[in-house]
Parts: sequence; structure tokens; C-alpha cells
Amino acid sequence: MKKAGRHTPEAATRVRHDRPVNFRRALLAIFVVALALRLLHDWQIRRAPFFSVLVGDAKGYDDWALRIAAGDWIGTDVFYQAPLYPYFLGVIYALFGHSLMAVRVVQALLGSASCVFLALAGRKFFSAGVAIVAGAALAVYAPAIFFDGLIQKSVLDVFFICAALALLGSLEKRAHHTFAWLWLGVALGALSLTRENALVLIVVIAVWAVWRVRMTDGDLLTPLATFVLGLAVVLLPVAVRNYAVGGGFYLTTSQFGSNLYIGNNPKATGTYVALKEGRGTPEYERQDATEMAERASGRPLTPGEVSSYWTNQALHYIASQPVAWLKLMARKFALLWNATEAVDTESQETYAEWSLPLKALGWLTHFGLLVPLAIFGAFVAWPERRRLWLLYALTITYAASVLVFYVFARYRFPLVPLLMLFAADGLVAAPQFLRARQFPTRRFAAVVATLAAIVFTNWPMLSAAGMQAATESNLGASLEADGRLDEAIAHFQRAIALAPNDASLYANLGTALRAKGQTTDAIAAYRRALAISADDPDVHYNLANALMDEKHADEALTHFAFAAAAAPDSPDIQNNYGIALAAAGQPAKAAAAFERALALDPQSARAHKNLSDMLAILGKNDEALDHLRRAVAIEPRDAAMRYDLGTTLLEAQRFPEAEAELRRAIALDPQLAEAHNNLGMTLAYEKKTAEAIAEFEKALKLDPGAQDARKNLEALRRADQR
Repeated sequence: MKKAGRHTPEAATRVRHDRPVNFRRALLAIFVVALALRLLHDWQIRRAPFFSVLVGDAKGYDDWALRIAAGDWIGTDVFYQAPLYPYFLGVIYALFGHSLMAVRVVQALLGSASCVFLALAGRKFFSAGVAIVAGAALAVYAPAIFFDGLIQKSVLDVFFICAALALLGSLEKRAHHTFAWLWLGVALGALSLTRENALVLIVVIAVWAVWRVRMTDGDLLTPLATFVLGLAVVLLPVAVRNYAVGGGFYLTTSQFGSNLYIGNNPKATGTYVALKEGRGTPEYERQDATEMAERASGRPLTPGEVSSYWTNQALHYIASQPVAWLKLMARKFALLWNATEAVDTESQETYAEWSLPLKALGWLTHFGLLVPLAIFGAFVAWPERRRLWLLYALTITYAASVLVFYVFARYRFPLVPLLMLFAADGLVAAPQFLRARQFPTRRFAAVVATLAAIVFTNWPMLSAAGMQAATESNLGASLEADGRLDEAIAHFQRAIALAPNDASLYANLGTALRAKGQTTDAIAAYRRALAISADDPDVHYNLANALMDEKHADEALTHFAFAAAAAPDSPDIQNNYGIALAAAGQPAKAAAAFERALALDPQSARAHKNLSDMLAILGKNDEALDHLRRAVAIEPRDAAMRYDLGTTLLEAQRFPEAEAELRRAIALDPQLAEAHNNLGMTLAYEKKTAEAIAEFEKALKLDPGAQDARKNLEALRRADQR
């Protein structure tokens, strides 16, 4: 008789049976099913408008990747966004050209490989049956199919975490597998270059490594050194590159502080809210974070100092408003586990209208079912917690790292493989667990917790229609930026049909209508937005601009005044407010508005020019000329600005300077008839009659209807004849 192994009393209640299966065939089947579903999805969405029109981060990644493919491998700034995905795209573009379908096919292969890695992890940590269920579940999981088809880094997130889990499972069996430790370091390093908060997982795994190796009484130094070497192979080149271009130590990126503040401030909602409304794209976010921090600090800041500024702002909010922050954290916790996928740019529901796999699988394979099944599985696996504590710790730690910032579907997506391992184990062991007569308390607790989780995770918090509306709006914004206004307007209108009480959608529609020249319709759209959200300064500002287009300066003033008071740090609002005041015949107040604009943005050539005009009206000619010179110094290649300066100098009878500026204006724009006319006048005053006549003739050739030039030419010829 064989000697029985040592078991805890609870562990003895659970017996695992690994039925003989051809595991390799199962893995192949999982890969084939996963790949077939993903390729079918990619094929079906190829005709959708969002297949080639990139929005949000996808547009930024694409632009970055094109620069990389063109040879700009180093770049010039410290990385603000995680860099691995743009380089991944850049390599694909270098090999296959700018083909979004090629990207999606490669991502389908990676997503299918993730399912295989997860199955390998399931076999190592649990059993072959659990492995097959977990791998198959990820293969048919609708959000995974959706994310694998996006031009987003989520596909790499899950690929690396599944690879890491497979390697950890291998090390759970063989703690001194040197190459496994090396590749584990590479996988975790790569994961940190796609999802920066994954750096916390390195700490958890390092602690587990010490525990696991000591359990075997083996050498601890070699596994840890090999693991660190794997991390260094990936992370050290990035840190060196960031130091070379930025002069500071940045292990991955410099956006920690701004992201922390976005998730923890008085206006935070639990999901993403841009530092400045309507400017949530990466290039705007970085620019705004830097400008706002520098304005508050009163000096230029390094990327690290910008991050520190926002970190301090977030910590100040937490310390000064602890009750509000705890309520915010409670909301973030609920959003993290909610069934609805909180999107920032593109929604699964919108893609499902074009994709049979998403439509057929989305109703069942979703987060609202996965989380309760995972909780049930966690109860089932609890007797083996001493062996499986790493999986519990990784799940809790990563979830906490998301809560520190803010919740998006793609930010929580790396939790899915971990949850699927527990869910698969619960499904496989459920019959035995529920039939067992021992430990009824734990069984009762598991059932109650699972039922509670079903209610909690499926409680309505975010509107699926609202997610679709956000997608339509983002698509409309991208189309508008490309000049495809009719298509943009159609998508904004569809967004409004999905979410008729969202003021921002009417505002976006108004902007597109105004760009198309349908100002009356744009004004109506802005009014509708204000009827929903009366305190939005941007809508007041945009409505005021549209009213100015229609020559309704008095009404525009009311809206400009509101916008200027609500957003006093906006130089654009102050400048346009000044234009409206000037149109209403209030030059002194207009000059004050332009001065406020310049206080906010001293390098605004437009504000200097506008202030110059008002000062001239007020009789302050020397000050007017000074601001006009500053405008030209800021925009030296602006022909119209040069023309205005030359004309002002002409009126001031400073003829040599006027001649020089007007000649520069003509050099920049030879078709500027007015510049030729005024240059002719300047030359006439300087007694350069022949040159003056030539300039008047050029003005008439360019504009035969130019009466001033004709009169000047005739007068000069008569005077010359006398």
C-alpha cells in the first residue's frame, strides 16, 4: 500500500481527475477556433466606417508607428505613452506597408496564441480539464475578440500576461527552470511597456519567487538574478533612451502624475475626464498637462516635474477631501467589476452591428458572467490557497492598480485571464463541490457570494447606448478632422439618437454644421446643448462664435462674457470676446480682453494684432505699432501681418520702414494686390515715381477692379506729366 500524502482537512474534500485527453490536439483546436472567430470578425468589419478611420489613441499610435516605419526609431521626447505597441505597429508597417488589415491579422494570431498560453497555465496550476475550459473560454470571449481587432495595445496586454501565467505555472512545477525565469522577466518587462501599472505585478512575482524557491531549499540568487536580467533586457534600453532625450530617469513613461490626477480630483467620475474638456487625445493631454503645470509653477518644467506637480495635486485632493475621495473609490470599485464595458473611444456594441462573432457571443460571454463564475471558482480553490496564493495576489494587486487611476474596459482587460482560470476551475469542479456533504458553510458562502456578484456586476451603471453614442461621436470627430463633414454630421446625428440627453453630442454636431457653413443649424444645435447643460463654457463660446458669423454681436457678447468668466484661463475665449466687443463698438473693453488673452498666451500673434487695432482706434499709436511688431516677430512668414505692419508704418509716414515691410509681404504673397498698391503709395511719397507706377500697374493686373490703385496710378501719371 502506498503511503498517503499529507493533506489539510479541507483539501481532502476535493479530488481532481485529469482524464486522459490528447492535450496537444485540444490546444490546436483552441487556437484554430480562436483564430477563425477573430479572422471572421476582421473580415466582416472591413466595410465598417471605423475600420480605417482611427480615433483617439489609435490615431496617435498610427501616426507614431508611421514615423517609426519611416526610420525615426528614437524620437525626440521622453515617452508619454507606453511605447511598445507603436513600435509593434511600426515593424508591421515596415514589413507590409500601412495596412490596417495586416495589423489585425497579426493581432488575431497573437490573440489566439494567448488562448493557448492561458490553457498551458491552467494545466500547470489546475488540471487539463480546467486548461481546456479556460483556453476555450478566452477563445470565444466576445470582449477578447473585440479588443484583438482594435488598433489598440490591449492585444499585447493579454498576450504578455497569458505568457507570464504559463511561465509561472511552469515554475510552480519546476522552481529552478532558468530559462523560464529569464522569459518571465522579458514578459513582465514587455507588459510594463504596454500597461505601466503592471509594474506592481513584478513586486508580487518577486515575493512569490523568494517563497517558491525557498520551498524547494534551492539557490535563490540564480532565479532572481535571471528574472531581473529578463526585465533589464526590455526595460533598460527604454530607460537609457528616455535619459538620453530627457535628461532624467523614466523607466517607462512620464504620465504617472497626470493619470493619477485624472483619476483623483474633485471632478473625477471614475472613468476618464480630460484635463481640458474636448482635449482627451494623447497629444492634447500631454500639452495641457505641461502647460497647466508650468502656468501654476511659473516656470518651465521637465517631464518629471510635470508628473510630480500632478501627483501632488492628486494627493492634496485625497488629503483635503477624504470623504469625497472614498465615495469616488467606491464608484471606481463598482465600475471595475461592472458588466458594461466602459469605453473611451470605441464600443463593442457598435462593432457588433457589423460582426457576427460579437453579436452571437456578446450576450453570454461578458464580464458580468465572468466575475461571478470567478468568485465561485475562488471559493472552490480556497483549500489550495497555499499553492495558488500567487493567482489570488496577482488578481487583487492588478485590480488595485487600476483603481488607483481610473476605469476603462481596456485597462481592466488584463484581469480577464486571471479571472478565467478561477472561473474554469469552478466550472470543472462545480458538480463535485456542490454534491459534497462536507463543509456546507463554505459551499453556502460560495453560492451566496456568487449570486450577490451576479447582482452587483450586472447592476446598471453605464448605458450601453451611451457607449455606442460615444463611439459614433468619436468617429464623427475624426471624420470632421479629415474634412468629411457630411459623414461626420451623420454620425453625430446617430449619436444623438442613441443618447438624446447628452449635451456634448449637440455641441459636436454644432461644430460640424458650422464648419460646413450651416450656421443657422449650428446655432440651433448649440442652443439645444445649453438647454441640457447651461453651464458649459465651451458651448457658450462656440455659440457666441456662430452668432458672430451671423452678425449678432450683441447676443454673442452675452455668451462670450459667460464663457470668459467660467474659463478665465482660456486665451482663445478672451481673444474672441475682444473681437465681439470691438464689433459692438467697445474698443476700450475689447483692448482689455486682448490684454487678458496676452497675459495667458504672450506668444499669440493674433491677440497682439487685435490689440494693436484697438489701441490705434483709441489713439495710442505708438503702443499699437509696438504690438503689431510683436505679432510680426511671432509670425514672420504671415504675409497679411507684414502687410498690416507696412500699412501702419505708411500711415505713420515712416516710409523707408513701410517700404521694407510691404516688400516682405509681397515676397511672401506676390498675389496680394493691396500690398502692391500701398507699396506704390510709399514709393510715391519717397519720390520713386517709376517704381511706384510699376507697383500700381501690378496691383491693377492682379485686381482690375481695384479703384484705389487706378486712382493712384492716374494721379501719379498726371503729376509726372506736369
